[in-house]
Order: sequence, then structure tokens, then C-alpha cells
Amino acid sequence: MIDGIQSPTFDASTLPDDDNVNAYAFSIALAGEWFVSKGAMIAYYGNVDFAGVSQYASRASWVAARFSSPLYVSEWVVASGHGKVVVADRGHDVNSYDLEEGNLTIKQANLLGFQTSLELKQSIVPGFVTLVGTGKFLASSNGPVIFVEPPFRADPDALLGWADCPSPSQHYDYNWMAQSFMAGVQGMFGRESGEERQYDFTGAGTILLQSSEQLRVDGALMKVVESHTNLLDAQSAGQLGQRLVARSQQSNR
Repeated sequence: MIDGIQSPTFDASTLPDDDNVNAYAFSIALAGEWFVSKGAMIAYYGNVDFAGVSQYASRASWVAARFSSPLYVSEWVVASGHGKVVVADRGHDVNSYDLEEGNLTIKQANLLGFQTSLELKQSIVPGFVTLVGTGKFLASSNGPVIFVEPPFRADPDALLGWADCPSPSQHYDYNWMAQSFMAGVQGMFGRESGEERQYDFTGAGTILLQSSEQLRVDGALMKVVESHTNLLDAQSAGQLGQRLVARSQQSNR
């Protein structure tokens, strides 16, 4: 026994079944397969195997049919077998959600896992993926999640996802940008705030917001940016490079 420890001690039999261990970790009762974000697993009990989505699809064709996102395929594994799998995200809040014949688009970096009854598709909005069907999924957030209904404008950094409503359009507040000297300076370095640019939602549905603007890093977004730079001529590419260097120097101060 460790003196001074007040928290309960868990084993395979006492960990919850498909429920939160605490606000920051979730216990999956694995009896088959789950899609799990690479790096989200912090512990497991039982006979559990982890294989990359591409590797698993080579021996189970249904995986390729359920996972339709080539950009993020390297970011996911299939957990298969029987046991308990505990997932978490750097001390951020972790919550489970149930979709019932639903359609939900969520920030890829915050999606931690989902049942294989759901299908994942790549969203047209960079950095987001869409889950379709019926099943449970897990997502992290920096602080508690807030649910709001359209019409609504959301800060892009605070936006976690949206369900059963059209993809948002982007709204730019040029009055703010013109009146704010700092906004103009930040714009020179490629930086934007929620006051300058928002996601504009209309129609019916539900929007999910996290309680802060802190972002998780999405490494795959670099691939999106690189693919679009092929459309630039040499002069434009040079200008972009200069702005990125200036932004990096500004962020490091």
C-alpha cells in the first residue's frame, strides 16, 4: 500500500465498463474491435492487440469500408480482443457520446476513439472528420463541453464539432480588423483571433464548444497545407515562406 493515496485502486474487474474512470480517463470494455487514436491508450488489461488501420485492413476488409480518411489513417489503430482499455488525453476532460443514426463532425485531434459500428469520413473542413451511423465515440476537450444551437458563430479555436447541421461558413469581421491595430499586426503574421474570424452556423443541429481556445496539435494538417502550396507560383511561395518565418519568430518571443 502507498501511504497518502486517497484515490481508489483499479484492476481488470473493478475498472468501469464503457464509462469514465474519472473526468480525465475512460475505460473501454473491449469485446471485439474499437478504433483508437494513436497515443490515447494509457493502460490495458486482458488479451488486447493494437494494429495500424492500414495493417488491420489488410486482413479485415470491413476496416477499409468503415475508415474513409486517407489523411488521418496513420493516426489511428484498431484495438482488438477482450479486456479493458483505458484512454486519456494529457489531463484534458474526456467524455463519451452516443450517436443514433446521426452525423457528427468533430475536430480530428480531439477524437480519441469510436466503435466500429460508426463510419469515419474526412470532412471538407480542414482538421475535422465526420462520424456517421449509430455507436459510441470518445472525445477530449479543454474544460467542460458546452452545447449550443444555431444560428451561432463560434471561435474556430474553441469549436469542438457539430452534429446534424450543415457545415459552417467562415465569417470575417472586417470592422474589427480595421479598428484594431493589434489585429492588423497579428494578421501580418498569419494570426487570427475569434473576434476577426468565426465559423457561422445556420439551420438546425447542435454545436459543441470546449471551454477554452487551447488547441491540440494536428500534425496531419501540415499535409493539407503542403498539398495546397503546389498551386502557388514561385513568388507567392516565397512570400508565404517569409510570413511563416515571421510568425514562428513572433511566437517564440
